[in-house]
Amino acid sequence: MSSDRPLVLVLGATGHTGGSIVKGLVASGNFRVAALIRPASIAKPATEALRAAGVEIRQGDLFDGVEKLTSILSGVDVLISAVTAFVVEHQKDTFRAAKAAGVKRVVPCDFGTPGARGVRKLHDQKLAIRDFIKELGVPYTFIDVGWWMQLSLPLPERSKSFMKTASYEVYGTGDNRMLMTDLEHIGTYVARIVADPRTLNHAVMVWEDERTQIEMHEIGEKVSGEGDALKAKRIYVPPEEIEKRLAGYLEAEARNPDDFMAHVMVSSTEYQRSMHLLNENTLENAKRLGYLDAQELYPDIPKQSLEDFAKKFYAAEDPAVVYE
Repeated sequence: MSSDRPLVLVLGATGHTGGSIVKGLVASGNFRVAALIRPASIAKPATEALRAAGVEIRQGDLFDGVEKLTSILSGVDVLISAVTAFVVEHQKDTFRAAKAAGVKRVVPCDFGTPGARGVRKLHDQKLAIRDFIKELGVPYTFIDVGWWMQLSLPLPERSKSFMKTASYEVYGTGDNRMLMTDLEHIGTYVARIVADPRTLNHAVMVWEDERTQIEMHEIGEKVSGEGDALKAKRIYVPPEEIEKRLAGYLEAEARNPDDFMAHVMVSSTEYQRSMHLLNENTLENAKRLGYLDAQELYPDIPKQSLEDFAKKFYAAEDPAVVYE
C-alpha cells in the first residue's frame, strides 16, 4: 500500500534545490512526498504544480514555533530542508519539532561545497546547524553537492544575464580542481541517500565531475561554438584582487547590515576564495573531512560529465536561468 512508503517532507520545495529534490523523490516511487508551504504561497502556480505532481501540501512557516511545527510534522519520517541562505540560522525550531514529532532522519540545508570553519560565513552557519542537530540527538544526514554545473560554464554571447561578465572570470591560476553536480540530478541522489541506512548519521558528498576552471572554460568554448570569442573574453582575477573585493564587500556589509547585495557579494566572493584559492571543493578534501562518496555508494547512478552537460546548457534558450 502507498501508505507504507516513508513520508518525506521538504522545506523550500519550490526553490531550485528543493524542486530538484522533490522531483527525485517523486520519480523514485519510494516515498510519499509533502511540502511545507507558507500561507502567502498556497495559491501560487509553483504550489499548484506540486499538487499536480502528487505532493501533499502542508501549510506553515519556519517561524511558527515548536508546538505548531510539531503538529505539522506529524507522521513525517524524513525531513529535508532546502531553505534559502537567508534563513539557514532559523532552522532550529523545525529540528526541535522534528525530534518531538519522532522524525526518523533530518537533512538540514547544506547542498553546497565542503570546507573548513572560519572561511565562509554561510558555511559556518550551516556547520553550526549541524552541531545543533548532533547536540539535539535527532538522527541526521548531511549532504553537500559541490558547485552546480549550471554556474560553471562561460555564458554565450547571446545571453542577456547580469552575470555574463562574471562568468568569464578565472580566479587565481584556474588550475585547482573542483567538484560539480547538475542541479537537476541532485534529487536523484538525495532519494537514494535518505533511503540508505549506511548514510544515517554521516555526511555524504554528491558529485558528478571534478574539473579545473581552465577546463570549464575550454569545454564551454568548444561546445558553444564560440571558441575564439569566448576565449578572448576570459578575465583572469589574481588572488589579491579577490581579497580586495572581499574586504570591500565586508566593509559595505558592516556599514549597512541591511544591504542585500553586500550580503550576496560577501557570500559569493567567500565561496570563490574557498574553491579557487584554498582548493576546498575537492573529493580529496571532502574525504579528509569525513564525507562518504556518493559515487562509491551508488555506482549504478549514471554520472554526467561536464562535456555532456555543456551540450544541454548551450542548446537552451536561456542558459542563465538559474542566475535570475
